[in-house]
Order: sequence, then structure tokens, then C-alpha cells
Amino acid sequence: MLWLPLAIILPLHSYSQSTTRHDALERPIDRRTLVTRFNPTRQDTISATTPMQVGNGNFAFGSDITSLQTFLPFATMAAWGWKNDSLPEGRTHTDVDGYQGVKWDNHGRLVQYDFGGPPDIEAWLRGSPNRVNLGRVGLRFWSKENVVLNVTEGDLQSAKQTLDLWTGTLTSRFKFQEEEVRVRVVSDFETDTIAFEIQSELVRDGRLGLFVDFPWCEGKEKFSAPFVGLWHVPEKHTTNITLTSLSARIAHRMEDSLFYTDILGDKFSVVRHSPTNHMYDIRPLEGGRRPPTFSLSVSFSSGSSAPGSKPPPSPSRIFAASKEGWERFWTGSGFVDLLTGSTDPRAEELQRRIVLSRYLMRVNEAGDTPPQESGLVNNGWFGKFHMEMYFWHSAHWALWNDWDVLHRSSSIYSRFLPAATALAQTQQGWAKGARWPKMADPSGRSSPGEINNLLIWQQPHPLIFAAYEHRAFPNKATLRKWRGVVKATADWMSEFAWNNETTGRYDLGPPMYVVSEDTSPNSTVNPAFELAYWRLGLEIAEDWFEKLGEPVPRQWTRVRQGLAPLPVDKDQQGELTYSVYEGIEQAFWTDSKYTSDHPALVGLHGWLPPTEGLDLSVAQKTARKVWSHWNTSNCWGWDFPMLAMSAARNGFHSEAIDFLLHREFQFDDIGMPIGGTRVPTPYFPGSGSLLYAVGMMAKGWDGNPEGRIAPGFPAYGWRVRVEGLSRAL
Repeated sequence: MLWLPLAIILPLHSYSQSTTRHDALERPIDRRTLVTRFNPTRQDTISATTPMQVGNGNFAFGSDITSLQTFLPFATMAAWGWKNDSLPEGRTHTDVDGYQGVKWDNHGRLVQYDFGGPPDIEAWLRGSPNRVNLGRVGLRFWSKENVVLNVTEGDLQSAKQTLDLWTGTLTSRFKFQEEEVRVRVVSDFETDTIAFEIQSELVRDGRLGLFVDFPWCEGKEKFSAPFVGLWHVPEKHTTNITLTSLSARIAHRMEDSLFYTDILGDKFSVVRHSPTNHMYDIRPLEGGRRPPTFSLSVSFSSGSSAPGSKPPPSPSRIFAASKEGWERFWTGSGFVDLLTGSTDPRAEELQRRIVLSRYLMRVNEAGDTPPQESGLVNNGWFGKFHMEMYFWHSAHWALWNDWDVLHRSSSIYSRFLPAATALAQTQQGWAKGARWPKMADPSGRSSPGEINNLLIWQQPHPLIFAAYEHRAFPNKATLRKWRGVVKATADWMSEFAWNNETTGRYDLGPPMYVVSEDTSPNSTVNPAFELAYWRLGLEIAEDWFEKLGEPVPRQWTRVRQGLAPLPVDKDQQGELTYSVYEGIEQAFWTDSKYTSDHPALVGLHGWLPPTEGLDLSVAQKTARKVWSHWNTSNCWGWDFPMLAMSAARNGFHSEAIDFLLHREFQFDDIGMPIGGTRVPTPYFPGSGSLLYAVGMMAKGWDGNPEGRIAPGFPAYGWRVRVEGLSRAL
């Protein structure tokens, strides 16, 4: 399927002339009005795939139409919530620790990779540790005769759920047996705690309370979506409860992993629903005239939190903390207003995506480790995170000046440095440097797999994050903070580049996989995007050491200056465009094998700034050829913002908007980015890349046209107001 940019077919009157000139004296953006304009609402029905959520970035709680998990077991997940599965039958930890894969030749050097070894051990290493669902909390209904009722969604009348984005408050209202019920739910901003407030005469009558339930989790499936965990194998795990006069603690053990659920609030009783499962009923205590409200805090922690640790905050404190935290988030960093003055009707949808993406990324992807593709909604790739995706997940925090958030996870590079150094030198035998893994767990261990071992475009990422941090904090402390990571990263980059004495150039590969992971690793050499990214990364590293006042390693400069030129393709008319890699067959533009995945060629000038040797006219022609030859129905997630950034930087402003609102780049009613046929929903690199692209297009980039506000947006139909954003590289 070929696609032509929408600007080619839209009538000219679809744009009305407007100005992008910013009046410095105009009033500040009314952020609250713009944010709350897009408060998501659902009525009567439940989405089977995407929950409304509350959370704090390290922890999130997904809900159904009741703002709890009454009817659907959406996940409660945390960045720290991991467990190992039992070892394969007949295997010991010695077998796992001694695992070795295959050795492949790399220009006369045998390199040890983590694939091709015993399949059962590889499967265990990929699936362990896996991210768990910490538990489920839902409404429990009783009859007047004190019998538990089997209530379904259809038993509720006039159900409506709303998320107040400004305060992070979920509210559901409905009727059950002619009685009104209101449920409010928030998450604490500091602790991994949710607070619930249920208001109804059913509470006063003792007919409405809560239940908590716990699933068995394992890492045998690559994807666990839309739900995480198994609820029908209670014999595989254990729970037990400890009660005090004011609180309850439920200990949940799976294999060697232990998790706690602490409950605090209004006086309550807890009864195990059945001795054969792990469900507990929580009811307001009787005595006197019971009030019509029931409020609880439910806090989750790992086994390192010993019994007797600090109890969770009170419900009232969490409601206040949520309001304070979200207001601080919305007012304390960058903001873009597309609605005040824009006449293009699509501004409404793009503004909606921006606002909802900001909320969802703060809930799901603002934690201490790089996020997995589906954040804290469900599990993809066993819950592990992909280091090559870290740019798309998190680089937007730099442009939007959310440094309190970005500092949490960007420290992963210093934390992973010993593991990345061991991977490069101890396992693979390189003389120096650190090789950053693709798919990793919280220890930094690389997961087995051919692509996992041979992908390289994640290597320059830490240099980009370092560069953005130094732009925000241009001092010696920042330079010293990143020194070790910068040096180890650039050392391995200069090691990996092979000195081809025949051509007098430094080559990248083989073996390696390109960004799109769709070429033969043993024939892939000098891919265009990776060459450009290598040049940019080494340039940043050299500049870093110059700023430190230290000698720049000569090998970095030799490799950067000597890297092979970007490969080009010449068509029958003599027009030059860039090629995916050097030596690829000339017909690759018409071969779906190469034009059906991430179109990284447009990243040469768009995602990346111009690098040494880049011909801007060839880059523009390449971008246009990608538009006409790439199968965009097989593109997904961050592909479309990458296309938009290329269009914007190359001066095709209308096309940039078209890509951000492309029909294949969809966000659902609550702002979740659709995964499509390739991966489950949500696919959050789509959200992160959208925010990065909008930030770049709205604030600009190094060397953008002088005096132009919002240089990535069209001059007609769009008036863009910007507060608190930073330029892109």
C-alpha cells in the first residue's frame, strides 16, 4: 500500500492564513482550561483493552468503568515489581550462570553472543525476571440478606467515568438497585499507594465494600495484554494476612518473590472470600450509625519492606497529594497551546493527543528505570525494557523541561555501566568501552536473541541525553557526572568501527542489524542512519572532553573523520537518494522486504541534525521518496513522528502535520496509542515520539530559520503558543 501526503489532496481552503508570531506581552496560557478541556469520559461500557489510570510514573493502577477493577482485571504495576520463574526442569543456577551462546566472526575477531545456546535456558533468561500484576481491587456487593452478589456491568445503570487530568482524580457515578454510587480514586505522587472513596447509601446499609485479589504471574508469554497474570491457578502461589486494629497487611508469595499489600483507612473487616483462592473481602465495620462513605488507602511494596514498616498515608493525605502533584506537573514545565488562534480544524485533535500523552507518560513512564513499551498498563516482551526505545520513551522530557522526571531514569546509564562494560569486554572480548544492551532487565543484563545482540543504534543514545542535560545545566558538575558514561560509550563505538585498509575507511558491520531489523546481519555494512548517528555521537563525546579540559582520545577523532560516507542510490534518471546500507540491491526501493518497517532514512535529517557529509538536497529527495515508496500501513508508533520531524526540518510543514495525524497513527478515546497488528495496545513510544516531535516543531532546533516562531508548523492555519520548552539538537 502506497500513501501520498494528505497535503497533496486537501483543498487549498483547508488552511486559513494565521500568524505564528508570538507576542511576548500577551497573557500566559490558561493551562488549566486547556488541560481539563480534554478530561476523558466513558459512559456505560468498558474498554476491553485500555484502562483509565492513576499513577506516579513508578506505579500505576488501571481501572474499568467503576474506576476500580470490578469487572475487568486491569493491572496494578510498579517499576520495581519483578519475579523470577522457577528454573527449567533439570536445570540449576550453575547451568544458567554458565550459559554461552555462539561465536561469530567480526572481521577476524570471534565475538561471543547470547543466542544459539540451549533453548530452555534462553527462554528462561528472556522470561525472567518478569513484571508482575501486584493485585486487583474492585467493588463487592452484598444483598440485604448478607449474601455476596454476582454483579455484572449490565447491572449498573447510568454508569459514567471521568478522569480529571488537573488533579489526577478518577470518578465514577452509577446506580445499582436504584441507589446512587460515587467512587473516587487517586494515586499518591511519592508512595505506591492508591486511595479510594466510595459514597452511597449502600455503604451505610453494609451492602457495598471492596475486594482485593491476587494473580499468579509468570514469564512464559512474550505479551500479556490486555491483562497480566493468571487467576485460575491459586495452588501455585500463597497469600496470608496480618491484622491490627487499624490496618491489614497481605503477603503474596510467588516462587521466591514476596509482595505486600497494606490497607489503612476507615474501620473495616477483612474476610478471605474462599480458602481455595486469594480474594479478600473488605467491609466497613458495623457499630452505631455507619456513614455513607468508605475511604481506604491501599499500598503496594516488595518483600524488602519488612512487616512493621511505615504505614501508608491516609486517604485524605493522598487525595491532597494527588491534587498538589498534578498541579505542579502541569504548571512547572513546558506547554504548547495550539487552540488559541489556530483555524485548522485538526488543531483540536492534535492538542488532545498532546495533553493526554503528557498525562499518560507521567503516569506510566516517569519512573526509576526505562519504561517498557506498554508502560505500566500491561506486559510486552515479558515486561522488560528496550534500551533502543529509551530515546523515544524519554527524550521528550528534556524538550519539555521535566528534568525532575528525566533524572530518575537517565541515571540508568551510570547504573548499567558495569554490566555494559562486562558485556563488551568480558563476554565479547572488545578491548575497551561499554556496549549498551537492547532488551534488558533491572540488573542491566542483556536478554538472549540474535536481534537483541546485534542491534547497535541504541549505542549513541546516552550521548544525546548527556548533551541535553548539559544544555539545561551547563556546568562542570554535569560534565563530571556523565564523564564515565560518555567515555565508555565512545570507546566502544570507536572499537566497533572496523578499519578497512582496502578502502581507507572505518566500516560499521557486519554483523549487525539496522534500525528496522529487517536486513541480513551478515551482509549489512555501513547503514546510513547508524553512520550518521555514530558521527553525531562521537562529535558530542569529543566536545565533552574538550569542555572538561581533558585530552580527546585520538581514536574517537580518527573514527569520526574516517567513517565511510553515507551510502547513496542512483536511479535511472540519475537522481541520488540515500540507501539503507552500502551494497544493498538497487531495487530495494520497490522491494517490500526493505520498505515495510521503520523508515530510518528520514531520520538522517529530522530526528538527527545535519551531520558531517550529509547532503541536504539528497536528504530531501530521500524523504520524498520514502513518502511515495514506503508501505506506511506497516509503519507504527514512532515512525510517524519521525516522518514529521523529517518533513519539518526539510521545510515541508504541512506534511509534518499530516504525519502527526496520519490515519495509521491512532490514539483512542483516552489517549492510549494504538499498537495495531504488530504489538498490543498501548505502544507508548508513539506517545513519547509525538511529544518530542511537537516540542521540536513548536520550539525549534539548532539552526532553524531565524525569527520564525514554531518553525515546524505551517504558516497558515496555525497559531502556536509555547511556554517553557527547549530547542532540539
